Amino acid sequence: MRHYKHAAPGPKKKASKVSMAQAFKTIIWPRRKLVFIGLLLIVFSRLASLVLPWQSKVLLDDVIPNKDYDQLYSLLIIVGSAILVQAVTSFLLTKILSVQAQYLISELRAKVQKKVLSLPISFFDNTKSGVLVSRIMTDVEGVRNLIGTGLVQLVGGTFTAIISLVLLIRISPSMTLFVLVPVAIFGVLALKAFKYIRPIFRKRGVINAEVTGRLTETLAGVRVIKAFNAEDQENKTFEVGVDKLFQNVKKSLTATAFMTSSSTFLLGIASTGIMGIGGYKIMQGELTIGDFMFFTLLLGFMIAPIVQMSNIGSQLTEALAGLDRTEELMNMEAEEDDEYRTIEIENMKGDLAFNDVTFAYEAGKNVLHNINFNAVSGSVIALVGSSGSGKSTIAGLSATFLNPKSGSVTVDGYDLSKVKLNSFRKHLGVVLQDEFLFEGTIRQNILFPRPDATEAQLLEAVDSAYVSEFTDRFDDGLDTLIGERGVKLSGGQRQRIAIARAILADPKVIILDEATSNLDTESEGFIQKSLNKLTKDRTTIVIAHRLSTIRKADQILVIEEGKIAERGTHDELISAQGRYYDLYTYQAKI
Repeated sequence: MRHYKHAAPGPKKKASKVSMAQAFKTIIWPRRKLVFIGLLLIVFSRLASLVLPWQSKVLLDDVIPNKDYDQLYSLLIIVGSAILVQAVTSFLLTKILSVQAQYLISELRAKVQKKVLSLPISFFDNTKSGVLVSRIMTDVEGVRNLIGTGLVQLVGGTFTAIISLVLLIRISPSMTLFVLVPVAIFGVLALKAFKYIRPIFRKRGVINAEVTGRLTETLAGVRVIKAFNAEDQENKTFEVGVDKLFQNVKKSLTATAFMTSSSTFLLGIASTGIMGIGGYKIMQGELTIGDFMFFTLLLGFMIAPIVQMSNIGSQLTEALAGLDRTEELMNMEAEEDDEYRTIEIENMKGDLAFNDVTFAYEAGKNVLHNINFNAVSGSVIALVGSSGSGKSTIAGLSATFLNPKSGSVTVDGYDLSKVKLNSFRKHLGVVLQDEFLFEGTIRQNILFPRPDATEAQLLEAVDSAYVSEFTDRFDDGLDTLIGERGVKLSGGQRQRIAIARAILADPKVIILDEATSNLDTESEGFIQKSLNKLTKDRTTIVIAHRLSTIRKADQILVIEEGKIAERGTHDELISAQGRYYDLYTYQAKI
């Protein structure tokens, strides 16, 4: 299948680095009610979690020394109730926020896919489909840590740490001060580590997309791989990509491990110091055993969120890195974003004209030079010439996949570069040499351009394209599954389905790109008949290798080195005995 390339290297994009403030504004703030409920739940959960250390102090200092059984029963009820509150709030947090996070992921995926499909053909020419699959499906997954329990846990942990700190100061200011020194050192290390990790996560998204892209290509081209006995070669290529991914993951794991180890070491020193200072104060009578137990448990409540922050911080960093890449896509300029495209065509006749059109894929390297021709409504214009002469570029310009460097392509007198694309393309049909079919049934593929078509309209298209000639032999008829890209059908059968699809779309302008080449004589015969019905009363641009198929064309353009070398009907060009005559007589001898 031919790929129509765009003159520009790709859609414009802005460099983006999503800040936490941007993420808050675009993702968190619109869901502020749910997040607020989550924060309330986490507050209740954290307050309930403080009941155990507080009641432990009461147990050691009051209940046990006084052998107060009534207070013991009350204490057990209070602690049990607090544990129940923690369990319920934990369940509700997961149900409310985690479900909402997954909904947000699905919403973002749909939004990104919509954006990707709005980009010009050039973007797809320069980007592997597997890379795009990864960017649509994987890059947005990190947002679950912004709306899900990750961010709320971070806020809840901070809340718990602050309350614990206040209580710790009340028990023993000197012991608390001793703890804060290693905690502050850990905080500085963590901030530096997160700054180091974010680019790693960004790069991981790129590598993951590359590996996925190559894997998608490998699976799609498995017949070629096996035919050339190239399994080992593909395995090595994939192994190299997987190793790059591993090296990236190793870097982030090393940084995360450094943070975790630092926290263990620094906070371990703090705990050791507390044991010494606390033991001394108890022996001096400055601290009760209950106070010491209360302090130790509170210390755990203050330190645990700080250690947890390293994990949650990594998740948030990964989320922002994924959003960076998503934002890059969302900032690209869509085809319809062109401010000059303001014309809406209501009732199109299909008069197509090239007016002094020059085109270049790269600056200074024109592939078309001053092309002029008119294709009136209902006429057939055939493009012939050697490979690389510019035929497909003319077809791409006719389909609005490209824009001229100079000159204009018009339909019904309107400059196509100023026409809204959807208002033109709804009247456009394209049939390619290697037509793309979707996995599913024959019926679904033919109905693709008009899913709401009636059964009568469907059957008319089927008969016009001689699809029933082979579907009548299938047990399931039009409901036969054709496999990925129609692999279970022959080339001629796939072409007839593609032509039936185009007939059902009922376009005003048809572009046929070598639709009858590489087929056996019987298939070509059927396809030629179906093409005659397809092109009737429609403006048709046809690229043909087999010159015998275009003898009835209203005008034949011989394209050589980006210029129209000859033009005329078949008989006129044969009489002229020029380039067309040479091509035609050469094919006739073969």
